[in-house]
Amino acid sequence: MKLQQRILTFLAVVSLGVATFSGVTPLRAQAPQSIPALPLDTAVRMGKLPNGLSYFIRHNAEPQARAEFYIVQRVGSMQEEDSQRGLAHFLEHIAFNGTKHFPGKGIDHFLEGIGASFGSNINAYTSFDETVYTLMNIPVPRKSVVDSCILILHDWSNSLSLEDKEIDAERGVIEEEWRSRDSGDARNQERLLELAFPGNKYGQRMPIGKMDIVRNFPYQVLRDYYKKWYRPDQQALVIVGDINVDEVEASIKRIFADIPAPVGAAERVYVPVENNDRPIVAIASDPEATQNFLSIMYKQEVTPPEIRASILGVATNYVKHMITAMANERFGDITQKPNAPFLSASMDMGPLFGLAKTKDATDFNAAFKEGGWEPALKALTAEIVRIKKYGFNKSEYERARKDYLVNAKKLYNERNKRKNKAWAEEYVSYFTDGGTLLDIPTYYDLISKMSEQITLEQINGALAELLTEDNLVLMLSSVKKDGVKIPTEAEFLAAYETGIRQQVEPLKEAVSDQKLLDKLPMKGKVVKVLKDQKYGSTVWTLSNGVRVVLKKTDYKEDEILMSAQRGGGILSMTASPLDKKLVNQLSDLGGLGKFDVTALGKALAGRIASVSTNVSNLYDDISGSSSKEDLETMLQLLYLSITAPRADQEAFKTWQEQTLAGLQAAKANPLSSLGDSVSRLLYPKNPERYPLTEAEVKEANYQRVLKLHHSHFATAEGFTYYFVGNIDEATLRPLVERYIASLPVKKGVQHKAPYDKAVREIPGTHTKVYSKEMATPTGIAVNSLSVPTTSSHKGILIASTLSSILDQLYTKTIREDEGGTYGVSANVSLGRYPQPYYSMTVQFQTEPSKVEKLNALVFHGLEDIAKNGPSQDYFDKAIKNMEKEHSESLRRNSFWLGKLNLYYTHGLDFVTDFDQVRKSITPAEVQALAKQLIETKDRITIYFKSIEPKK
Repeated sequence: MKLQQRILTFLAVVSLGVATFSGVTPLRAQAPQSIPALPLDTAVRMGKLPNGLSYFIRHNAEPQARAEFYIVQRVGSMQEEDSQRGLAHFLEHIAFNGTKHFPGKGIDHFLEGIGASFGSNINAYTSFDETVYTLMNIPVPRKSVVDSCILILHDWSNSLSLEDKEIDAERGVIEEEWRSRDSGDARNQERLLELAFPGNKYGQRMPIGKMDIVRNFPYQVLRDYYKKWYRPDQQALVIVGDINVDEVEASIKRIFADIPAPVGAAERVYVPVENNDRPIVAIASDPEATQNFLSIMYKQEVTPPEIRASILGVATNYVKHMITAMANERFGDITQKPNAPFLSASMDMGPLFGLAKTKDATDFNAAFKEGGWEPALKALTAEIVRIKKYGFNKSEYERARKDYLVNAKKLYNERNKRKNKAWAEEYVSYFTDGGTLLDIPTYYDLISKMSEQITLEQINGALAELLTEDNLVLMLSSVKKDGVKIPTEAEFLAAYETGIRQQVEPLKEAVSDQKLLDKLPMKGKVVKVLKDQKYGSTVWTLSNGVRVVLKKTDYKEDEILMSAQRGGGILSMTASPLDKKLVNQLSDLGGLGKFDVTALGKALAGRIASVSTNVSNLYDDISGSSSKEDLETMLQLLYLSITAPRADQEAFKTWQEQTLAGLQAAKANPLSSLGDSVSRLLYPKNPERYPLTEAEVKEANYQRVLKLHHSHFATAEGFTYYFVGNIDEATLRPLVERYIASLPVKKGVQHKAPYDKAVREIPGTHTKVYSKEMATPTGIAVNSLSVPTTSSHKGILIASTLSSILDQLYTKTIREDEGGTYGVSANVSLGRYPQPYYSMTVQFQTEPSKVEKLNALVFHGLEDIAKNGPSQDYFDKAIKNMEKEHSESLRRNSFWLGKLNLYYTHGLDFVTDFDQVRKSITPAEVQALAKQLIETKDRITIYFKSIEPKK
């Protein structure tokens, strides 16, 4: 019996589809049309043009005056012929290099001119069965901008220029993207894909393609792919944002009217994935692989589209979510214990290998220590047998159900504040995969009632068909090196067959005490209230001297953020470098109060609340978040974090084992040692900044480090707490009095940030070259420049402007003109401690023989700005983007949390005069900063050049 048939024994479709009945006729006795599709959300305008183009339009003003413009192609690398491997992805790149109405870089120039930026706002991706172009968070101040964005989508659909010179220029960029990703793990993944899909196109169509084809394909081959597959019957527009739906629909009809319906078009076939009677065993190894894992996959048929669109589809998704959540909780519990048989494990239910459209799978995955595949496989199969034989227990289901419902409730509470991007991605998924498009209130009502009706017994009853013995795929990925035994296919299969026959006991019911505090603390008081303070905040002074600043916002319906800070930090410690290095890594291993980490997670089921403590270089920091309903839970977690941190020696031992395994595995990556070498070069007298070593992990003193961390939070003296979000003061005040005003305070202790001890990179001019054997020829350049300055808001914005200008410049010169890299990271900032300074870092990856030549362009570009000033075009785009990003930040709770802290801690207001300061920035000021940087004596250049491995 299929899963859908079993679910139908306890579901009936009534009106809007509420799960209420049991004993319904199984699916096999029903015609598909007897299962009605669920109603579609009427807030989205859906349609199809005569030429076959689909569209989804929705008005949504989150954020205001912004919109998403996507064009979705139901084609990808699976439509490539053998001679075209990599061209679907290549076409996605070249689409930004000239179209009918936007020649050359016209798309980027237009969008950057209104404040968008390439990468974060202008992007695309190619997968096996779809290609999606995304204009994200685009300013839409007027209808003409909206129409221009629709025109861009039109040109991507049907009017790419595909000029010879642009194709040739992009070949190098694609190869550099491949270079940046071609690790030992990537090679193992590609090999596993080939083996898991024997003789099937899915095993031969990694979107990045083959570099010999990318370097050499004739121009016409790309044009043929474009003409054959980019056509309106396989395309959809998704436009969501602060737009007029009627006007957008009319513009779509007008702008796309010149694209004809395809005639004699090639059939769009979704390649079937064959069943297998005998197990498929796939094993891959590579000397540079850092991920050692195995997978057990049970292949299943995909849910038919008409089922996915019905209540049965919603119920199926719910059941699968419950099963995976309960299984993953079990795996998490195992990995929290010392001597665990695997480092991590998980269960997933979805497309085979995460990509096939025509075959699903139930996938069990485990990561293991080098060479440790046998105990991992034995333990993983034991859990599969336990789940299949005994199912799950009531407490597991109750926790999984609570977590599912609380997230559904949050979605409901935030329904009027949902971001444009979330809606757009939902419509992309609907077009490519089908399913439902319920409005959120209907969905929440349906899932709430459904969760009450679907029982644990019914879920356990569905397990047998999900964990079948046929259609089995076994996979193993490992490092290849001396001393690490890799099994043969026969050995791996035999070990699985032994494991799947082992005898296991049912899991004992584990009921967690959900009460975080057995005894509530004695309340303190708010002794002073100041209203209408900076940025509309309210300031409370508590009876223990702690200050609380709160700002109510309406940006999110169901979010409250908290932070707290005082001077202190790692640089104030008189501890060993190792203890400083570990102070944050070990602090939360033990849990809180009477709960270890595992029990705490179970106790928090169905609640959205978290708190963490962190010691940064200069400050002691606390952060937290919660829903409105779980505000008290967040504050209880805060109280426990300060008053009852918990030590757990077993959890520490587990951390040691897992960290040592991770460090050992990382050695396979030739670049793993580069970080250590660079840290030692830049900070020769600061060993606490060096990466952790195996010897240090073994040497770690858990109790001492835990005591060190607790000493920075044991007293509330000097902390200022900040709350931002949908706050009700009447609700918050008694909770603050209970859980913050009651925190212990040790008077007379000074908590000052040790600004004079702030660490800077080594001064002077230095050039260093590192090399190591590496399978993929790799060159890396890292540049760091710094120069003294004075601290000011304007200085920060000038640095940001130069950073944006350099990003544009290096994208053109190093990526596009030279085809030398996939991307250049450029950043200019103003640091304040120990003395104010400008800092500039630029880094990129390329082919080893090109790295020094391309790095010369970094300094040539900076020197040109210093001599002639920045390009006016680049300057204007940088200023416009700064304006865009700031206006968006003003409606984020996290932004205000930071700005309140900046003002109440340092007296700095970087909000009130932002626009005035931004508008006062001149190209000459940017030029002056570039001149300072190009002339500085504090310049560090680091090269990495791989060498060919010895045969």
